[in-house]
Amino acid sequence: MIFKDQLGEEIELKSVPERIISLVPSQTELLYDLGVKPLAQTIFCIHPKSEFKTAQKIGGTKKLNISKIKSLQPDLIIGNKEENVREQIEELRSIAPVWMSDVNSVSGGVEMIRSVAQMVGKEAESKEMISRIESGINRLITEKPKTKSCIYLIWNQPMMAVGTETYINDVLRLGGFENRIQVSRYPEISDAEIAQLNPDEILLSTEPFPFKEEHVAEFQKRFLASKVRLIDAEIISWYGSRMKSLPDYLLEFRSL
Repeated sequence: MIFKDQLGEEIELKSVPERIISLVPSQTELLYDLGVKPLAQTIFCIHPKSEFKTAQKIGGTKKLNISKIKSLQPDLIIGNKEENVREQIEELRSIAPVWMSDVNSVSGGVEMIRSVAQMVGKEAESKEMISRIESGINRLITEKPKTKSCIYLIWNQPMMAVGTETYINDVLRLGGFENRIQVSRYPEISDAEIAQLNPDEILLSTEPFPFKEEHVAEFQKRFLASKVRLIDAEIISWYGSRMKSLPDYLLEFRSL
């Protein structure tokens, strides 16, 4: 069968793939939750924790062990435009069919789940997951409170924020937050710029930079006019299985 990925590229699978390598943590977790155990995964694919220790590793998302991947003879590789390096992906295309996701919205995340499930022969298993996600999204829309403005930081020194054209930005919108950053992707930002934007809340993401409570205290001293909080990046930014938990988390988070 012919499948088109989220970059518009077509791949051909002659049968349901059995030797699947996943290059993205959120999509690795999705495979397990659909009942598919990947042949190998990255060192950052830490969920489910019960499988991580014994799972075969093929390097990091941006530093893949190409020779090891080749030796494993996969019949499908699943990656992501943002997480993986283009040059490495092009090299992998000579080894096996490579299906790439490009998730910039919640609806794009749902479509990724549907497409991956179809490729791996788990459409029935995905239906309950997608139904639960869509039901939760409808709850968010229905119960949406007064909007709060925010800045969502993903890195420190230099500070980097989440901008438009990102999955997280769309999640924030659904959660009742207006993102003050109105440039695309992940711009660097200064203290002066944050002060000028004057958000109601500054959200410190638990990854990729591991913001902790001590950072909350530090940032709160620097930005007295804004409320500073930690936010769970695995729920907010991991499109896939984590989207099942997203609506409940956002409903609780925005009520605090």
